[in-house]
Amino acid sequence: MAVFQTNLAWATLLDVGPSDGGRRRLHDRLAHALRTAIRDGRLAEGAAVPPSRALAEELGCSRWVVTEAYGQLIAEGYLSARVGSATRVSWSPDTAPPRPRAQRAPARPPIRYDLAPGLPDLRAFPRRRWADAVRAVTGSAVHYDLGLPDPAGHAVLHTTLAHYLRGSRGADAHAVSVSVCAGVTDGLVRTCRALRAEGIADLAVEHPGWGRLRDAATSAGLRVHPLPVDHDGLHVDDLARTPARAVVVGAAHQFPTGTLLSAARRARLVRWAREVDGFVIEDDYDAEFRYDHHPVAVMQGMDPSRVFLLGSVSKTLSPALGLGWLIAPAAMTPVLREANLVAAAPPVLDQLALATFIDRGWYDAHLRAARRRFRSRRDLLVRTLGAQVPKGRVAGTAAGLHILLHLPDGTDTRGAVQAAAAGLRLADLDDYRAPRSGEPALVLGYGNISDTEIPTAVALLSEALRSPTASPPTRTAQLSRDGRCRGRSPSSSPPSPR
Repeated sequence: MAVFQTNLAWATLLDVGPSDGGRRRLHDRLAHALRTAIRDGRLAEGAAVPPSRALAEELGCSRWVVTEAYGQLIAEGYLSARVGSATRVSWSPDTAPPRPRAQRAPARPPIRYDLAPGLPDLRAFPRRRWADAVRAVTGSAVHYDLGLPDPAGHAVLHTTLAHYLRGSRGADAHAVSVSVCAGVTDGLVRTCRALRAEGIADLAVEHPGWGRLRDAATSAGLRVHPLPVDHDGLHVDDLARTPARAVVVGAAHQFPTGTLLSAARRARLVRWAREVDGFVIEDDYDAEFRYDHHPVAVMQGMDPSRVFLLGSVSKTLSPALGLGWLIAPAAMTPVLREANLVAAAPPVLDQLALATFIDRGWYDAHLRAARRRFRSRRDLLVRTLGAQVPKGRVAGTAAGLHILLHLPDGTDTRGAVQAAAAGLRLADLDDYRAPRSGEPALVLGYGNISDTEIPTAVALLSEALRSPTASPPTRTAQLSRDGRCRGRSPSSSPPSPR
């Protein structure tokens, strides 16, 4: 009474059973085992059965036995076979819904047009040169490069970043003060933990601003104090009215307003840090893309003992790389490392690839081409908005990968975002304000959209703004029953940024 065994996977599915004293032939027993597995739902509709030769080897029988069993089940409708394709299950129990054969779960269809901020031109990612850099470092990395990585990052990338940031951003950077991280948010979490270890419990942030930076600070145990931003950047004088001894600021290009921190406020901010024995955390957000003049140097060079510098390649190459850097004051570097003992650096080969990409001049070449492309695309977007959204007012065009579109008072920007959601991704300025208040505006990114898509995307935006929920109320709708206007008068509108 031989019982034939299969491998572990098929042993759980097939019980060929004894021969019943020779009354049941082997191919009948195999057909019965397969039929039972299909009826029980253990072999789902669309699943492939092993090739006859492979299953015969596993069973220790002739291939004829398997082909006879398969032929019987094909005739009964349990299996189907096509030339050039595997034999598959073609039946399922009534209680189980039909299952597609070997298909991935359907992905959510992408938004067709992307006018939201936060992404560079992913179509223009330098695939060939990045692949060349990865190939080069994979072949040249020594054996100890492949061991446990240093949480602060690889020394080669430390040196490369320090040299690059000194030359391109005017930073006072040295290899010993560089930490490699997964991006700006990761770098801010590490910085906030170090500040907390030094007894600093309060942090000021810009308002409006990127919510993830506030979340990073609170996750590290700091209390957050929002401070307003105007056409000259952060209101530095308001810092004195908070208990904060540290502040996060986008000096070269504030998100989302796009303003540049004025020279006078830069100097005042550094003086404030010295007066309170505190620190400035500079988020060097997409400052490489400036179109009215050369990129403005970082604040960190004004006082490297008081200013942390955060940066990444998320806005220049791709956020998928997960590569960023943190330049810390020399006195804070040991504290930074001790406060983040479980921090993990990005993969070493990716770090070495970035160092090679920069050293060979490919990063600078990519940025030069990107600036030309983004300047042209910004101009096209502004012209198209002027033609199709004439009541809008554009601001924040001097740098970066987004602009602000200020809209008439009373416009429901939230409704416009929802009305456009089927084909167009937008961002409401209120998403970056807490509480949501102020002049209605949209934050329109132009990094991750092609030039040819902009006219259609703006047409969809214009249509969404004309939807009943988004359109501003008429003068009649703004009047109360006693005839008095309940809306804001034009003179009460907030001042527009320059």
